[in-house]
Amino acid sequence: MTSRIDARFAACKADNRPALVTYVMGGDPDLATSQAILNALPQAGADVIELGLPFSDPMADGVVIQMAAQRALAQGQTLLGVLGMVEEFRRKDDATPIVIMGYYNPIYSFGVERFIAAARQAGVDGLIIVDLPAEEDDELCIPALKAGLNFIRLTTPTTDDRRLPVVLENTSGFVYYVSMTGVTGAAIKSRAAVGEAVERIKSHTSLPVAVGFGIKTAEDAAEIGKHSDGVVVGTVLVDAVAKSLVDGKATEKTVGAVRDLVADLAAGVKRARA
Repeated sequence: MTSRIDARFAACKADNRPALVTYVMGGDPDLATSQAILNALPQAGADVIELGLPFSDPMADGVVIQMAAQRALAQGQTLLGVLGMVEEFRRKDDATPIVIMGYYNPIYSFGVERFIAAARQAGVDGLIIVDLPAEEDDELCIPALKAGLNFIRLTTPTTDDRRLPVVLENTSGFVYYVSMTGVTGAAIKSRAAVGEAVERIKSHTSLPVAVGFGIKTAEDAAEIGKHSDGVVVGTVLVDAVAKSLVDGKATEKTVGAVRDLVADLAAGVKRARA
């Protein structure tokens, strides 16, 4: 059975362009505004959406996304609240893939079987759980795959050719290549090195390879998109939310700030192979 993720990457390949994968934090800066942002992403040009599950100790994230998680938690956002956002989104959009991205602790506390069932019912397509290594696949990855959820794994510049097959063994949907060592929000140091890394990963798998971390502008998206099947953008979108706030509250500019930036990035990925 072809998943929404498979179908979307295939469609982008047919259009001779990379997919634009956009990350936003579920519940930031408040539930209503976050829902409006989520709903606006496809029309702005997002091909795949990563919806952040807020957590109090996000070890892979830089300050911008850490602060977004804190804002969401302060507004009372929960795991069920994030799944509720997906369910609401699905009332109007049954085509755009949504991937929940976060950490294992909230899922473990909620209960793995209960979470998988609720995620499937809500309309989630896949999971990126950054702190579960391949050695722990029995915890969540295997049950998720059996239930029909894609499980997207991260690879990094330090994932060598011995480690890569282990990481890829139960990966599905797409491979997320983290373009640098460190946390979200830093700058890419070498675009050429990213291209070489993508080619190396593709020699081990037929899955699409999307590149994330450090992509901030339409130019970045166009350049990285020359070498990859997808371009993942997160921190700059979350920062657009933060910069639109007044006294920590959403303004009339908040949704539009994200929507306009996504539209600009979408134009960038369309230029990638022109």
